Amino acid sequence: MSGRLLPAPGPARALALAQLANSVGDGAFLVTSALYFTQVVGLSPGQVGLGLSVGWAVGLLAGVPAGHAADRRDARRVAVGLAAATALAVVAFLLVGGPVGFVLVACLYAGCQTALAAVRQALLARLVEPDRRTGVRARLQSVANAGLGLGAALGGLALWAHTRRGVPVGAPAGRGGLPGHRGAAAAAPRPARPGSPARDGRRSPRRAPRPAVRAAHRAERGAHAVPAAAQPGAAALGGPRRTAAPAWLAAALLVVNTAAVMLAQVRVARRVTDPAGAVRALRRAGAAMVVACALFAVSATAAGPWPAAALLLLGAGAQVYAEMAHGAGAWQLSFDLAPADRHGLYQGFFGAGVPLARMLGPVLLTWLIVDGGAAGWLAFAALYAAAAAGIGPAVRGAGRPSPVPVAAG
Repeated sequence: MSGRLLPAPGPARALALAQLANSVGDGAFLVTSALYFTQVVGLSPGQVGLGLSVGWAVGLLAGVPAGHAADRRDARRVAVGLAAATALAVVAFLLVGGPVGFVLVACLYAGCQTALAAVRQALLARLVEPDRRTGVRARLQSVANAGLGLGAALGGLALWAHTRRGVPVGAPAGRGGLPGHRGAAAAAPRPARPGSPARDGRRSPRRAPRPAVRAAHRAERGAHAVPAAAQPGAAALGGPRRTAAPAWLAAALLVVNTAAVMLAQVRVARRVTDPAGAVRALRRAGAAMVVACALFAVSATAAGPWPAAALLLLGAGAQVYAEMAHGAGAWQLSFDLAPADRHGLYQGFFGAGVPLARMLGPVLLTWLIVDGGAAGWLAFAALYAAAAAGIGPAVRGAGRPSPVPVAAG
């Protein structure tokens, strides 16, 4: 892995290596799991989709209590425990024999994944100086995309070799971290354990100091959950289907997205250093996504395969910039608007948009884009633009909490 991609040696690099191990498992799991559950376990696609939707609905509830636990206890130990639990959940998929068991394991898996994501963010806030957090988070995203590509390649090799009963087994090491993720998490310096929280600190984020919570709540619901429902799959799933472009272009669009995030996410995030910069980034993301959706909509009218492909590639470029700018702005807000000793709680609350997007994303994509065609793209553009435009009023007046001391490495 290039030194330019990884953070400098220290706690941030340990977190990046943990992210790399996790995302390699993600890529292998995403490529192989659908085939395994439908052709080996014998579930129908509808049963798989329903089970995952129920699982992510449970995951929606897991981030806040896990983040709260990270605030009150040793966040590193909480992360290691959740990584091990995620690994056990992935192994349990091998024991699934029917739809009921699949739903139960999917709930365990999604809950652990969502909880682990919140605790990781709390660890990052605890171990990295405030002015470096968004930059480090951008590097973690770049590393994650590199790991996704590597994991997808490994999963493709597994499918090619027809290792059917062993298909998901490669995922636990990265997904849950039995050898890789847990080891990297354990290598991170132990953050200082916070003191006992004040009485009002035990309240949910909705009852915490009003300005910051209103901003965090609206930012998460408006600019995080809605746009994430279509990134990065919207271009790949909805683009080539209704155009004259070749079918293989869907894979090319995903490659463009993954490579661009890996190479440019850090550069895009450098411009975002405070809440005002985050708001500007989210507005730029909204404008870029409107352009992308317009190009995807127009591509259906292209006369030949190459004009259609050109429009789709241009749209994919605008879409991936929207993804990167949106990520940088959302991360900055999630760190800046959290009280200094409540990063875990607020990261859990803010991150609830991810399982919500995973739960609603397939329905939204199918209804608006796959079935809706050009009109669906334009409707989605309006939805995205409205979400991004609403961030400014939500953040205005929230203020920045005083920084928390960073634990010594």
